[in-house]
Amino acid sequence: MNFTFSAIITILCTLGFTHAYESPPYTVIHTESDFEIRLYKDSVWMTAPVKETSFRKATNDGFHRLFQYIEGANLNNSRVAMTVPVLTSIVPGAGPLDSSAYVVHFYLPDKFQATPPLPLPELNLKPDSWTTTCKAVRQFSGFARDKNTVEEAGKLETSLRGSGYSTSSASNFAYSIAQYNSPLKFFGRLNEVWVDVDGCESAKVAAY
Repeated sequence: MNFTFSAIITILCTLGFTHAYESPPYTVIHTESDFEIRLYKDSVWMTAPVKETSFRKATNDGFHRLFQYIEGANLNNSRVAMTVPVLTSIVPGAGPLDSSAYVVHFYLPDKFQATPPLPLPELNLKPDSWTTTCKAVRQFSGFARDKNTVEEAGKLETSLRGSGYSTSSASNFAYSIAQYNSPLKFFGRLNEVWVDVDGCESAKVAAY
């Protein structure tokens, strides 16, 4: 399948992008004025690694491949329902935006959590199984761009200082940006910064 990115945008806008779509389940462990701590359960995602220095270009490239996958470019020829959010994770590096690589994630619907359809090799996608994890989450509005995503991640880092929660040294990512809306939704947009944190291990048992 050969979709242009503009064609993908048109389809997503027609679908509404956020209406009644599955998302990864979580429990809110702690709430502050400008962020919250969430406990995310085990989950499986399909991922698209991207070598790029621009967050926006990386997200477009990765999601383009993932969209082909959910439209049937997999060994089962299976259609996979759209989910939210589209998650772009920043791999630490030496790039101009503190990144040399990205990974764009697509949360697999419950139907495919146990048995993800295998992507066609040329898409360069792979499934990623997440164990139960704690994340600090900060919400922000507008469009997620190269500049404001870095600024919002910095604000979350500042808020975490002295909060009792610290960034996890075991994480593979500096932070992730979650986007929930169609690109043609201009008002009331929802984005989030996610950072893996330590400090809520005692809450894991209570949350289950």
